[in-house]
Amino acid sequence: MNSLKLLQNTISDCTLCPRLTTYRREVAKEKVKRFKDWEYWGRPIPGFGDPQAQLYVLGLAPAAHGGNRTGRVFTGDRSGDWLYEALHAFGFANQPESVHRDDGLSLQNCYVAAAVRCAPPANKPTKEEFEACRPFVLEELRLLKNMQVVVALGKIAFEEYLRSCQMAGQAIPSPRQKFSHGAEYLLPWQVTLLGSYHPSQQNTFTRRLTRPMFHRVFNRATKLVGKR
Repeated sequence: MNSLKLLQNTISDCTLCPRLTTYRREVAKEKVKRFKDWEYWGRPIPGFGDPQAQLYVLGLAPAAHGGNRTGRVFTGDRSGDWLYEALHAFGFANQPESVHRDDGLSLQNCYVAAAVRCAPPANKPTKEEFEACRPFVLEELRLLKNMQVVVALGKIAFEEYLRSCQMAGQAIPSPRQKFSHGAEYLLPWQVTLLGSYHPSQQNTFTRRLTRPMFHRVFNRATKLVGKR
């Protein structure tokens, strides 16, 4: 068993946060009507993708009836529909859909994860819950030795990536990088950080984020990957 697989198993067994553990289990037990026939995963969601990845995509947290149901990050909800469609369009995924963890999806040169690994109530993790999950991000960053580009989906994921790097001993330049959609920063440790609005329904339904806007971020990522 390689170290990344061991990390994934460790994440799936985590019970460090009582609030999140209770919530994800309750959701998995009660379900919702449209998914009443599903056997929910109901556990923390590990990262997913290629151990040799040069691209790392970081989101916020699993959806209660998305990843918490299907057992795979960004799978089974509208945000995941947008993400995997884009990854497929730019050669990082073998198919454009991600509906459950045994659907045949594989990623090439890309690894996808979330800053918090359990579905949080109201989609709002606490400061303590971010802190409890940060070692998982740190370990992924350590194990993904080929990583060159990070796409942060949303301001919170953007800040969490920088906090994780700071905890790992990296010197964050001053003034600190600011999140915006399409932001691009080449960091001193030779990783390029790209910012994107999160493909949540709150952003896509209001057209704050459109498909062309989202795809431009991943088009840029393809040009950066392997460049150095």
